[in-house]
Amino acid sequence: MYRYDEFDHDFVQARVAEFSDQVQRRLAGEITEDQFRPLRLMNGVYLQLHAYMLRIAVPYGTLNGKQLRMLGHIARKYDKGYGHFTTRQNIQFNWPALSDIPAILADLASVEMHAIQTSGNCIRNVTADHFAGAAADEVADPRPYAEILRQWSSVHPEFSFLPRKFKIAVTGAERDRAAIQTHDIGLHLRKNAAGELGFAVYIGGGQGRTPMVARKIRDFLPEADLLSYCTAILRVYNLYGRRDNKYKARIKILVHETGVEEITRQIEAEWQELKDAQLKLPEADI
Repeated sequence: MYRYDEFDHDFVQARVAEFSDQVQRRLAGEITEDQFRPLRLMNGVYLQLHAYMLRIAVPYGTLNGKQLRMLGHIARKYDKGYGHFTTRQNIQFNWPALSDIPAILADLASVEMHAIQTSGNCIRNVTADHFAGAAADEVADPRPYAEILRQWSSVHPEFSFLPRKFKIAVTGAERDRAAIQTHDIGLHLRKNAAGELGFAVYIGGGQGRTPMVARKIRDFLPEADLLSYCTAILRVYNLYGRRDNKYKARIKILVHETGVEEITRQIEAEWQELKDAQLKLPEADI
């Protein structure tokens, strides 16, 4: 699994300090709940009926022992002794006091975890097969690609205020245990006839009040083009996705209303402008 470098440590700790100040201002009544809402959502904090809820990212479902023990400590000290693992490989604590959340985030930062982009209209936690790296039917381990996507999407300046939340899943196995066709982008690692590794690309899946199965828009995308193609998809969605009705703002609605052929044409046209630029993955990164 990826280990933080100096930049990661500094960035996460700075976010903890920033949010701590915002919480203190909210508790002091210096800002209203409406003013606080976009600030807390950027840090994974929801307001439920009776309490705040904190959602913590577990990138592609991978935890080490130190991180798991820290989650247990947080559950015992700040919640009711338990948390809820979600279907998208996050963990939620449903009863923390708002005044305690900065301390929770500081504890998480000490074990290289955070709650950034676990809420809000941005690219959420990237998920993968829970048997990744050990599955007998695996063409390739999806976790390195999920990590590349995680780093690319973190606080992305172009995609931090999308029409609606955006979810990406990656699998490298024959059996789709990551449920990629219930995601906004689903990526299925496969090999072409020449034995080269790449992805089948799906878009427009989702559950909720309007469940839809994602549609395949590319049978094979070379692995080096992963970021440029995802950028093309998100640019088309960011431009044409609805912002007038949150129930019709997901990319699945855009695919349904535009038609898969037309939206594929738009994505491919955008990708032609991107594919040979700086977003091509170097062999060393892959």
